[in-house]
Amino acid sequence: MATIDDLSRELGGLRGRRVLVRSDLNVPLDGGTITDDGRIRASVPTIRRLADRGARVVVSAHLGRPDGAPDPTFSLAPVAERLGELLGAQVAFATDSVGESAQATVESLHHGRVALLENVRFNAGETSKDDAERGQVADRLAALADAFVSDGFGVVHRKQASVYDVAQRLPAAMGQLVATEIDVLRRLTRIPERPYVVVLGGAKVSDKLGVIDNLLGKADRLLIGGGMAYTFLAAKGYEVGNSLLEADQIPVCREYLERAADRGVLLLPVDVLVTDRFAADAVAEVVRADEIPVDRMGLDIGPESAKAFAAALADARTVFWNGPMGVFEFDAFAAGTRAVAQALTEIDGLSVVGGGDSAAAVRRLGFDETAFGHISTGGGASLEYLEGKKLPGIDVLDAGEREGQRPLNAR
Repeated sequence: MATIDDLSRELGGLRGRRVLVRSDLNVPLDGGTITDDGRIRASVPTIRRLADRGARVVVSAHLGRPDGAPDPTFSLAPVAERLGELLGAQVAFATDSVGESAQATVESLHHGRVALLENVRFNAGETSKDDAERGQVADRLAALADAFVSDGFGVVHRKQASVYDVAQRLPAAMGQLVATEIDVLRRLTRIPERPYVVVLGGAKVSDKLGVIDNLLGKADRLLIGGGMAYTFLAAKGYEVGNSLLEADQIPVCREYLERAADRGVLLLPVDVLVTDRFAADAVAEVVRADEIPVDRMGLDIGPESAKAFAAALADARTVFWNGPMGVFEFDAFAAGTRAVAQALTEIDGLSVVGGGDSAAAVRRLGFDETAFGHISTGGGASLEYLEGKKLPGIDVLDAGEREGQRPLNAR
C-alpha cells in the first residue's frame, strides 16, 4: 500500500495540494462535551504531517448514527474545536460535508491549514449498500481534493463512500495511524511470539464468535470475561440469574468449550461479582461462578478470576485484549478490568488493547497509555482482521483495486 511519502512523490510534492483525509473522530459526547478525545489525538500525527508539508488538509469523518440526515446532536463542531486545540491552530469547519459550505471552505483554505467537513453520515449515500448511491457521495468528496489519505482505522471494515469509493477516484495512500494498526495486527496474526494470550470481554458473545472460532487453534490461552462470559457459563450448565445471556448462542459456546477442552486453552471466570440491580451504587457480592443466585446479575469477574487471569498473562509474549471484564464505569465493578489492564502493563512483550471500550477503560481507570504496546482505535476492524476477514478500506488501497481512480493529470 502506498504511504504519504509515495503519494508526495506521485504528486510532485504536497505543497498546495488538497488532500482529503478520512479520519475516525467518532468520539463520545455528553451534552456536546467530548468525554474521551483519544481518537482525535490519534488522528493528529497524520494531519500534522500533511499540514507541515504544506498540504491543504481536508478532513472527513463521522459521528454516531444520524440516519442519513443532518442532526445537530451528531455535529462535528465540538470535534473541530478540540482538533484545533491539539494542532495549535484553528481548524476551519464546513457546515456540510459535500455541499456549498464544504466547497467554499476548501476553496479558501491556505497551504498548511486544516479544515473539517461536517458529519459525512448526514448523507444517506455514505453508508448505502447501493454502489451508485455511494458513488455520488464519493464523486462530490473527490471533487474537493487532489489526493486521498485513509487514516480512519475504525471504519476500514466498512464499504462506505468516504472510506472505500473515494479511494477509487483519487491517488490514495494510507496514513500513519492505519499503517501502525496494520503492522500491529500482522504481528498478532502471522508469527506471534509465544505464549500468545487473547483476552475477550464486553457484552455480547455474538460480536466475537468469529474471532473466537479463528483463534481457538492459534492462541495459547483464550480468557473470556465480561457479559459474554455468562453465555459460556450457561453452556456449562450453570445458573446465570439475571446476567447478560444470549440463549441462542449457547450451542455454539458449548461447541467451543468442547473444542478447547483437550488443550485447556479457554479460561472462564471461577467467581463473579453479582448484585440485584444495574446501578452505580449497587452493592457487590462475590459468588462462585457456578452459584449465581437466580435473582442476581453478574457485573464483573471476581477476585479469584482476576488473579487467575493475571497469572495466565504473566509469561505472555503477545497479548490482544478486546472488551472489559465488567461494568468498569461503576467503581464497584471495575476491579476485574483494572486487573487485566495492570497485567498487560507488566508483560515482557507486545500488549495490544483492541480499541472500543477497552481503550476507554484504560483511560478512565487512569493508566498511562504508554505502558501498553499499542492501543487500537478500531475495535470492530481489529476483530474482523483477527477473524481473517477482508477489510474493504484496506484492500482498496492496493493499486490493483483502484482501477477506477482518477489520475492527477485529469484535474
